[in-house]
Amino acid sequence: MTVMPKLEDLSDPDFDAFAMERMSTGRCPDPYPRIHELMRQGSVIEGIYRNEFTDVTDVQTAGRPTMMVLGYDAVMHVLTHPEIFTNREAFLPSLGVSFGESVSVMDAPDHTRYRKIFQKAFLPQVVTKWGETVVDPVVNSLMEAFIHTGKADLIEQFTHDYPFQVIYAQVELEPEQGPVFHKLAIAQMLSSIGAPQGMEATEKLGVFFAELLRQRRANPGPDLISHLATIEVDGEMLPDIILISFLRQLMNAGGDTTFRGTSALLTGLLTHTDQLEAVQADRSLVSQAIDEALRWEGPVTCTHRYAKVETEIDGVRIPQGTAIDLVLASANRDPRKFEDPDRFNIFRERKHRHVAFASGPHLCIGQHLAKVEMTRALNALLDNLPGLRLDPDRPAPQMIGHLLRSPEHLWVRFDA
Repeated sequence: MTVMPKLEDLSDPDFDAFAMERMSTGRCPDPYPRIHELMRQGSVIEGIYRNEFTDVTDVQTAGRPTMMVLGYDAVMHVLTHPEIFTNREAFLPSLGVSFGESVSVMDAPDHTRYRKIFQKAFLPQVVTKWGETVVDPVVNSLMEAFIHTGKADLIEQFTHDYPFQVIYAQVELEPEQGPVFHKLAIAQMLSSIGAPQGMEATEKLGVFFAELLRQRRANPGPDLISHLATIEVDGEMLPDIILISFLRQLMNAGGDTTFRGTSALLTGLLTHTDQLEAVQADRSLVSQAIDEALRWEGPVTCTHRYAKVETEIDGVRIPQGTAIDLVLASANRDPRKFEDPDRFNIFRERKHRHVAFASGPHLCIGQHLAKVEMTRALNALLDNLPGLRLDPDRPAPQMIGHLLRSPEHLWVRFDA
């Protein structure tokens, strides 16, 4: 029997990576009034998105000439023209440092080549099976801890944990290693604010995944790492350096964003009881409720690109070498595309699709898995927590963050 490698904790085991991440991503209760003000100024504005909300500098990208791109049409133009707006120069100083040779840091032809293999690994029919075999047991196990109590904090006791535990199950990580794994995954991103723990976490996860990958290549099983290590397209498999980078990013891309998306979905429904009752009565509405939550409060408000050549949008010149802060939240709340855009409304006419998963060649590879997880989590809560409602004795949930959005608490009551 192969012994799983042991994760090495940070040299300072008491370092609170989660508190540092909250400082980095901001505690702004509502960035949307400012986002609307910026949109009214135009589609392209000189400046840095995070500087509108915090004085915590991103040391990895400081000093680069930067423009914000806002509004649905302008954002979609950037996302769908990779020959002009590239990923590599945009993310090499940041995600490239934290994760390595991730597909998020690639442009064509490398991105096209490796994405094709990853897409085969995350086909809808594949992730649907994971819903039954992996997601359901995790969700049921977490609910068991509070299902008989009649009350819970659905953030602390459910949404903050379940996407990460799904990943632990997919890679067959021993439960006792989960807390260190989660800490290191979050700490990786702290290189952006100059915290030395960021690079330390990146290196330690790299050592762990390299050994785990070696073991799974030698003795493949039904787990996700074995699946990724052995899948091929046109006779080509994923090189170790690409796969290790992907696994480093998996916790953030597959865990953190799903936690935030599910939290927004539950917040939207529980603060709009008529819509909650409608979904409870008709589960065919779950899909459009998820899409509305992702539009209304997408987990990530801003992403990045780089102007490879000089270009323009709406008559505004964008010089070659300009870093682009692509404000996804402005596209999802553009009043020219979505009527009353600040309102959560699962019944709105769906003329335009949201960009919470981006668009174009870098459309999120894991979007199908995220939707499967959110669907099964919501259905499980509605099935097992009758009379689910906000706790009247506790503060109402409040979405916070200028970059990564979620509430800190979601206190509820239900009929035990």
